[in-house]
Amino acid sequence: MKNITSVLLISALAFNYSCTTMKKTDNQQEIPVPDASLSSNPFMKKSKLQYEAPEFDKIKNEHFKPAFDFGLKQHDAEILKIANNPEAPTFENTIVALEKSGEVLKRTVIVFSNLTSANTNPTLQALDEEYAPIFAAHSDKMYLNDNLYKRIKSIKEDGLDPESKRLVQYYKQNFEIAGANLSSADKEKLKQVNQELASLSTQYSNKLLEARKVGGVFFSDAKDLDGLSADEIAAAATDAKTAGKPGQYLLALQNTTQQPLLQNLTNRATREKLFKASWLRAEKGDGNDTRETIEKLAKLRLKKAQILGKKSFAEWKLQDQMAKTPEAATNLMNQIATPAVETAKREAKDIQDLIDQQKGGFNVEPWDWNFYAEQVRKAKFDLDENQIKPYFEITTVLEKGVFFAAEKFYGLTFKKRTDLPVYHPDVVTYEVFDHDGKSIAIYYLDFYTRDSKNGGAWMSNFVEQSYLLGTKPVIVNCYNYQKPAPGKPSLISFDDVSTIFHEFGHSIHGMFASQKYPSLSGTNVPRDFVEFPSQINEHWALDPTVLKNYALHYETKQPIPQALVDKIKKAGTFNQGYMTTELVSAAELDMDWHTVTSESELIPVLDFEKQSLIKHGFTLATVPPRYHTPYFAHIWGGGYSAGYYAYLWSETLDNDAWEWISKNGGLTRENGDRFRKYILSVGNSVDLNQAFRDFTGHDPDIKPLLRNRGFIK
Repeated sequence: MKNITSVLLISALAFNYSCTTMKKTDNQQEIPVPDASLSSNPFMKKSKLQYEAPEFDKIKNEHFKPAFDFGLKQHDAEILKIANNPEAPTFENTIVALEKSGEVLKRTVIVFSNLTSANTNPTLQALDEEYAPIFAAHSDKMYLNDNLYKRIKSIKEDGLDPESKRLVQYYKQNFEIAGANLSSADKEKLKQVNQELASLSTQYSNKLLEARKVGGVFFSDAKDLDGLSADEIAAAATDAKTAGKPGQYLLALQNTTQQPLLQNLTNRATREKLFKASWLRAEKGDGNDTRETIEKLAKLRLKKAQILGKKSFAEWKLQDQMAKTPEAATNLMNQIATPAVETAKREAKDIQDLIDQQKGGFNVEPWDWNFYAEQVRKAKFDLDENQIKPYFEITTVLEKGVFFAAEKFYGLTFKKRTDLPVYHPDVVTYEVFDHDGKSIAIYYLDFYTRDSKNGGAWMSNFVEQSYLLGTKPVIVNCYNYQKPAPGKPSLISFDDVSTIFHEFGHSIHGMFASQKYPSLSGTNVPRDFVEFPSQINEHWALDPTVLKNYALHYETKQPIPQALVDKIKKAGTFNQGYMTTELVSAAELDMDWHTVTSESELIPVLDFEKQSLIKHGFTLATVPPRYHTPYFAHIWGGGYSAGYYAYLWSETLDNDAWEWISKNGGLTRENGDRFRKYILSVGNSVDLNQAFRDFTGHDPDIKPLLRNRGFIK
């Protein structure tokens, strides 16, 4: 997942002269400059570390608030200077000036946003709630500035290079989508709604983080954990001790509905307890219950869309995406939903047949699916997940798998760095070198789950590439794998292996950014395109050359036997009905929340979800959506509102492009250079539909996706 954070923050607070001085510019706009009281604040100037990597050894909680306040003032003054410039509007004095503005604010917010996602604390959470509406107002101050919009509209594209033309179009579209053409009265209404939405979204994220933290399940008897490995049980004991309950065992929650440990737990009561803890984590009627917040968010999003002249929030939100309309996105989902559900029904019958053969005496429930699906897989393909895990040690997967594939396909090499400060002891750092030996990026990895980290896996930039600003990418990948007990290896499933390849696909997209302007750089692309490079990268996990290099037994160092590899590949379409149904049902649910056209349609959260699932034919109770509405963080706090379909849209591009790569030689530098040229290095500087056609020679086709999931031949 690409961590989409709104960091184009453009408005102002009342000036606070206690920490700033002012300087006059040629059009008499006063621009704040830091005074002595801010001299020790690390955000006031560019980091001296390589590529301006954050100085985490200097950054403290207390630095954020004064940096926010100063950055807001400075950026507000810069925007007013641009908007009120008496000189005729030009590309340089308006568009380029906007690209260069807000340096202190952006530097502060981008670090803050990453820390509140990956290593938050009560101080940062309080700041997040305090400043969310302030930042929303700041953004509105720019986008709803009449003088600024008029200047942008008047700029002629004649004589500009293609990327500069694209940037002008980008600004015009963004201003219009944000409401630049509204009446003064409607602009005021919109400002209020935006501030409320920002506050609610932050409140939701904080509630959900706490709900996940306290939602884990404690057990007092190790027998309740039968089926887990000795290392997993030891890790559960360590987690319980850390949580203040020594002698017990804690199974912490991950962000998805299904929990990874469910496939191994033999005690059905334990499975049920863990599943229900996951499902009910944010609907307990306590301070972490998110339902009321969600209902307010949904109503306000509809109100925002109506102020902006659209029937629904999704209609407004998808204007600048590849899908363009909710109807196009829904049409794609419907093509996938029907074969997925039919396949899931056949899978459910196989599981029920196995339960009956074992004289279980019960009907399969959601907490049983993964446990018995694993047994069905063993029976059908003679494949045991526990046989596979010893070959997937996390650092070996990274360095001999992910990095090795990047070297073969793109010519990249990696050097571990221990001299750069990090925000948590678990974080590791690498420097990235291009095929010609030139250094191109700094890359951080944060593998393990903790209470201070949001669930899931994602990629973010600490610094974005830009020739205009002279910056190179500084990137982080975050995961939520269970940290092993001290001295034990970190062994992961093949699904986890795929996730590491996936998130690195986002990172490589950012590393290969080659744009002049930061707004168009790297992964700053539509949501329904941003997952395409990451999904393509997943395929290398099973490439024979790559696999034999990294799938090494953690003790013997012997490569994974070919017989096991063959089983993994044969089982590639196993359980795809379930996995696709849980994904597409969540995507349809998201779209339904955001295509309502009247408040009367917004019934209580659980009732709304039930109606949505029935409407789209998701009536198989044993296959719940990947995210239940109360903890659907992607859409209520993560920037994917009306956009969760993007995974399926991007997967259509991915499977089609992968067929092209496979038919044209696979893992070759020639193919890597072509993919880099047409897809990874263009950012948002070109028409991305045309970029896909340039790479493959044709428009996207859904059939490769359906074939890959085993729905058609």
